[in-house]
Amino acid sequence: MVTIIFYVFVGVSIVQLVYYLAIFGKFAFAKSKPATPKKIPISVIVCAKNEAEKVKQFVPLLAAQNYPDFEIVLIDDASADDTLDIFEEFEKQYSNVKLVKVENNEAFWGNKKYALTLGIKAASKEYLLFTDADCYPATTDWITQMSSHFTLNKTIVLGYGGYEKVKNSFLNKIIRFDTMLMATQYFAWAKLGKPYTGEGRNLAYKREEFFKVNGFIDHMNIRTGEDALFINQAATPKNTTVCYSPESFTYCEAKKTFKDWFAQKRRHDYTTAFFSTSDKLQLRVYTITQVLFFILAILLLSLQYDWRFTVPVIALRYLASWVTIGYSAAKLKEKDVIYWFPIIEIIITFTKINVFFTNMFSKPVHWK
Repeated sequence: MVTIIFYVFVGVSIVQLVYYLAIFGKFAFAKSKPATPKKIPISVIVCAKNEAEKVKQFVPLLAAQNYPDFEIVLIDDASADDTLDIFEEFEKQYSNVKLVKVENNEAFWGNKKYALTLGIKAASKEYLLFTDADCYPATTDWITQMSSHFTLNKTIVLGYGGYEKVKNSFLNKIIRFDTMLMATQYFAWAKLGKPYTGEGRNLAYKREEFFKVNGFIDHMNIRTGEDALFINQAATPKNTTVCYSPESFTYCEAKKTFKDWFAQKRRHDYTTAFFSTSDKLQLRVYTITQVLFFILAILLLSLQYDWRFTVPVIALRYLASWVTIGYSAAKLKEKDVIYWFPIIEIIITFTKINVFFTNMFSKPVHWK
């Protein structure tokens, strides 16, 4: 019986090695290729709901971008604070700011997808670049870097949206590690020709891609996933590419409590339930084999199975995963989190299990 458990453990470990080395390694070990800067017209789209303090800080950073031809489409999604007033001031201050005012609609009340649709229709440029109202670009070359990856065929560009570092906060390290790992996954699968999701904090696409799939219409009733579900539906091996130069990153403030982060994870998990079957399968297999690896390793060690067989398998899996994720973390400027890899991985893995079972019994609350 113990021998059978060991063989299952070896099988699980092999699957994990395939994920880390063959799949995630496609991004982690890839050599960066500088893209040629372009001068295509860009509409930067920002949707805000009750984000007065953030937009006051960050819209000027968007306006200061070093790019020859861009407009900023500011969408006020029926805010109850001073967001609209601040946007109106920006419209007066900057000639390239366009304001879209969204009033509560009974059919789409509080639906960000409805607000974004109005903003996309109002945009005057063919190429659209998205970020959230509480995010800011790392450099003044953000638009230049993201737009440089557009070609005649590549009309969707997936970017990296990270979180600010908080000194002496272990939760912050967990959140940034989790974000880095998720980005590693969607960058790697995109490089393998199987793009499945993107991050709305840093995402670009040609407007025609939006209308090809009738926008958000197929998932308008799902209150989350305006970015993830759109990319899952619209992205193909031919039209999607990635941008991960440090100058292209955006950042925002991470959740400050485990409760808030857990709620965020619940919304992410809920959204993935609407992915295509193959995409759900690859995500689930990765998580399930992670969980089984920990459980079976502990079981074999507790049963005192021959350590000469068990320990090398454990060591090989950890070496492969640690090196792969280390390279990825370096690319995404998150190297400090990798030192905590074994501990953070266990925390995130079992948080995923908790999230999965919690979502089985109740839907996560939408917050914007």
